[in-house]
Amino acid sequence: MTSAMNMTAPMEMGLTVRDLPKMLEFYQQAFGLEIMADVTVPAEKAEVAALSRGAYRVVRLQTPWGERIKLLAPEIAPAERPAATDHVLDRHEATYLTFIVDDLRAVVARVVAAGGTLMTGKEPVEVRPGTFLAFLRDPEGHIVEIVEYADITAYRTDLAEGSA
Repeated sequence: MTSAMNMTAPMEMGLTVRDLPKMLEFYQQAFGLEIMADVTVPAEKAEVAALSRGAYRVVRLQTPWGERIKLLAPEIAPAERPAATDHVLDRHEATYLTFIVDDLRAVVARVVAAGGTLMTGKEPVEVRPGTFLAFLRDPEGHIVEIVEYADITAYRTDLAEGSA
């Protein structure tokens, strides 16, 4: 068995965005994420890092659990997204953020009020007994999943009290 890597911080996810102010407002309003850093990386560093041919700005947002979403806005506008499809898994490069919550309906209402668009309809989908979800798109088309478990510790036994 291969040993696990030794992570030193929670995982982070980066999203390339075209309209940083709009997307920043969306993720703060929809999910209550807190700005942790706002940095501009010069073109020469962005090029060497294989991120962009020009400079880019990155705003790091943090969840209450410590995960971070990086909104990356390159000065050279990214290519247009392909046309949206009705199903998340229609594209091999499909990725999405998942927020696990205790009040799916309330969070979905906040996301929609902040400018998100429902993919799954007005009612949560029960994909397995006790597992409810909704898929939405943010204002620029990134996919977001909201999930509620009747018993989170059945899904994530590592979250049960006393587990080490």
